[in-house]
Amino acid sequence: MPTYAKNKKALFDYEILEKLEAGIVLSGQEVKSVRNGQINLKGSFITEQKGEMFLTNAHISTYKFAGPLPGYDPTRSRKLLLKKKEIAYLTGKLQEKGLTIVPISVYTKGAHIKIEVGIAKGKKKYDKRETIKKHDQDRNARIELKGRY
Repeated sequence: MPTYAKNKKALFDYEILEKLEAGIVLSGQEVKSVRNGQINLKGSFITEQKGEMFLTNAHISTYKFAGPLPGYDPTRSRKLLLKKKEIAYLTGKLQEKGLTIVPISVYTKGAHIKIEVGIAKGKKKYDKRETIKKHDQDRNARIELKGRY
């Protein structure tokens, strides 16, 4: 199950409360581009329009071996494939104050490309400093363990 993209910025800026898996509607050349790792989730988010969920602002570069693609927009909104209950649940969570839905990663499951979305709550500045401090401590511990053997 290779992972093609991770949204590290979202994991730093938000506290993930819950995770869901969704399919994503892509064109043929977009699928090939994603499989080559030409996707960027930085700054992307999930929106709800007319009872459907969309991945907005995710950048999928053009497939370099595809022919000319006039009018191709690499940051267009892409529909997410979810069950009606999941859409209703996510819509309810969007209505709650302080909660948002962010994409976390893009990966394959069998032959399908899936996206992991998370219900998130924004971190305060002191929470972010705490995260940085924890990462530094973990890194120092790994270095110490490596140096002993």
